[in-house]
Amino acid sequence: MTARPLKHARVFLLLACTLVPATAQGPRNFAAHAMVAAANPLAAAAALEMLKAHGSAVDAAIAAQLVLNLVEPESSGIGGGAFMLVFDPKEKKTTSFDGREVAPASATPEMFLDAKGTARGRGDVIPGGLSVGIPGVVGMLEMAHKKYGRLPWARLFQPAIRLSENGFPVGPKLARSIAGAQRSMPDIARTFFHADGSPYKAGEIFKNPELAKSLRAIAAGGARAFYTGAIAEAIVTAIQQAPRNPAGMTLADLASFQPRELEPVCGAYRIYVVCSMGPPSSGGVAIVQILGMLERFPASDLKPNSLSETQRFTQASRLAYADRAKYLGDTSAVAVPLKGLLDKGYIASRAALIDPAKDMGTAQAGNPPEQHTQYAPQISGANHGTSHMTIVDESGQVIAMTTSVESAFGAKIMAGGFVLNNTLTDFSFEPVRNGAPVANAPAPGKRPLSAMSPTIVFDRQGNFVLGIGSPGGPAIISYVAQSLVAILDGGMTPQDAISLPRHLNTNAGTLLETSPWAEQITPQLTAMGHTVRRATVEGSGLHVVQKVPGGYLGGADPRRDGVVVGE
Repeated sequence: MTARPLKHARVFLLLACTLVPATAQGPRNFAAHAMVAAANPLAAAAALEMLKAHGSAVDAAIAAQLVLNLVEPESSGIGGGAFMLVFDPKEKKTTSFDGREVAPASATPEMFLDAKGTARGRGDVIPGGLSVGIPGVVGMLEMAHKKYGRLPWARLFQPAIRLSENGFPVGPKLARSIAGAQRSMPDIARTFFHADGSPYKAGEIFKNPELAKSLRAIAAGGARAFYTGAIAEAIVTAIQQAPRNPAGMTLADLASFQPRELEPVCGAYRIYVVCSMGPPSSGGVAIVQILGMLERFPASDLKPNSLSETQRFTQASRLAYADRAKYLGDTSAVAVPLKGLLDKGYIASRAALIDPAKDMGTAQAGNPPEQHTQYAPQISGANHGTSHMTIVDESGQVIAMTTSVESAFGAKIMAGGFVLNNTLTDFSFEPVRNGAPVANAPAPGKRPLSAMSPTIVFDRQGNFVLGIGSPGGPAIISYVAQSLVAILDGGMTPQDAISLPRHLNTNAGTLLETSPWAEQITPQLTAMGHTVRRATVEGSGLHVVQKVPGGYLGGADPRRDGVVVGE
């Protein structure tokens, strides 16, 4: 196959090499044949390199993830987990790959309780080994590559290995993250701080030869080289000998890890079909519920960031988060009433609770029409150590992948040049609340609940419309759903939609991203009964690709270092 001339290549490669912020790209985010929207220019450039070599969207995602491990280590990497949705245009079929971390055999329901049986604070269990789950990224990427990859596995590692050995200029987000990192943890201090104790700053050249060595081993030996052998031994040593909260993960735990291919969760919304990740993510269920409730209202009531849209959206969000807290968990370990939660009649009954003129206050979980256990609702923390990418290749294959080490720099311990996750803190710290079991309680071999929501939207004929996702902890659900409403109902471009000031309600107070719009709307919302809080929102990191006549239009969240590149 001969190489096709790259349309817009000069513009996109310039963006990928010079850290141009997303806001500078505007409506120029167009490509005729293929597109990448990712959280760092160097990662996007690696993905584009694979697309130029006629690799698949899955190939490009693997290359991007490996580079993100180096350039955005506070957010994702091979020491963490990920969810990937893949749309196959030949069969018009969407599948999902589950690379969520798994609790080791040493995990127990009481693992986050103190000697008195009281839940410990997050600061007590992070950093260290106790919060580390068996990493799932490498196994998941290999599974997806075996099914959808076109380029050789080892080829996908070349950009990350090259950058690890030769170095790269530290980007603004990484510099901010390092400045706030826990220098008291030896691995963090040794890797991200100079010998004199000063942090790496934006523009300084950073190298990671230890990571390059690990990547070379995995490139040659596949996932087996990660889950067994020297890398696995380094992971186990880091966890068992952690300076704080050492824990009991073993080589047998790592060797036993298995990624999964699962059916996505899908639901109709007006003239569209929205597909997202099912359990152990809560994202797909919550997004389908929110959109299903909003379908009760005409699109004219959902004008982006209007008072009417904000009121309706926050109320639908309250109801979805209430169900999430009570019913969602790892379906391989607990019974989740999935069909009932997605039932159109049930969603309509929840929508009937929305008062267009008044905040409902704390919502209670519903009673879905499916036999279910009466679980106690859990309390979720907020974690922002996550990243998202959306990629479309020249054949029309689409991936939406959200990937994470959980909190910034995960558990603050490292092995083989990469950060280890703290994902087990996504479990409920309390296995029982008010005498009832919690669906998302820890257990050996169980996957903790996630809010990661890689999402692909189709028309009713099964044609691709857009792919989207975001970091942001539990707020991911709101970030993605709000942007979908702005694009599908409000007719906004991806870039304009994800640049909107965020508003969300996770069934607590209503949070508005600090902006002139927030100042203007706060008195009106307060009069409707909302308890309003305004804050800077850094967790949002949306990346979108939308099919438009003649090609694709993309968007990268201006709150992070992301870019859109394409050909």
